Amino acid sequence: MDKVRIGFIGCGGISNGHIQRLTPIEEAEVTALADTNPANAEKLKQGFPKLAGARIFSDYREMLDKAELDAVGIFSPHTVHFQQAMDSLGKGLHVLMEKPMVCKVEHAKKLIAEAEKKKKVVLLSYQRHYMPAFRYMREVIQKGDLGEVRFLSALQTQQWYKGCKGSWRQTQELSGGGQLNDSGSHLIDIIFWMTGLQAAEIFGFIDNLDTPVDINSAITVKYRNGAEGTYSVVAESPTWWEDITIWGTKGMFFYRNGVLWHQKGEANKAPEQPVLPAQVSDPDRNFINVILKNEQNESPAAGGLRVIELTEAAWESGRTGKPVKVK
Repeated sequence: MDKVRIGFIGCGGISNGHIQRLTPIEEAEVTALADTNPANAEKLKQGFPKLAGARIFSDYREMLDKAELDAVGIFSPHTVHFQQAMDSLGKGLHVLMEKPMVCKVEHAKKLIAEAEKKKKVVLLSYQRHYMPAFRYMREVIQKGDLGEVRFLSALQTQQWYKGCKGSWRQTQELSGGGQLNDSGSHLIDIIFWMTGLQAAEIFGFIDNLDTPVDINSAITVKYRNGAEGTYSVVAESPTWWEDITIWGTKGMFFYRNGVLWHQKGEANKAPEQPVLPAQVSDPDRNFINVILKNEQNESPAAGGLRVIELTEAAWESGRTGKPVKVK
């Protein structure tokens, strides 16, 4: 194989970014588009000349049956990800997936097992894995230069409550959850990816306000190595802001809305801004290179399992008012 033929499942707004990243890649070709509203697929096709030959389908299953494909990109509402991915793997296709991977722990485990059985690539579109600041923190932690991670604090605020009002993202049957399961998924994922920690026990306070999904979430986590952490996901916010602080036995990281500082452990020494390299890849390019060039998968399905384990436990804790152990 010298070119990966890709079919899109879901042609809403998020698919535009994937087209923009895939079209410059000579070894990638989007040959089919599927959306329950064919107008979305037609609009996407008209916006990009390289899609001129792409076939349009209103049912992704028909696309899987009739189009000649090597892979799919799943960019649909969250709760349908699992079945679409399983059907695609069943056809022997590689799978690029938007976040969250799935909305249930049992689905994550089944999907991972199916991908391993079929020997196919599943890559999640967590773009932070490719961004220099997060790669720097991961590398420092992996080398042991931050020491053992003992505590972390993560905050994400967005106008998600107002901005997504009336959309499928606040419809439980389609979204599977609120901001915690949507953009909050990025926050949860990147902490696991950078630190290598595994959650052991979770307690969550969750407020849905007047919606069927989580809006504001305050979550406390105990990790298997004894470390502790807090996650604050605030959808009822007037603005976007994100903070991540990680305390290690040899230093600290302060990530403040896109700017990173590294405190290297010496008492009372001020943190410094590290020099970061330019970004050289992204989930779409990595997906193609994993398939064709045996490149390392920088965002594998195992990360999706870690995310839904924490998220599902937080939801349960929010319902019951009790801490929940991650099995």
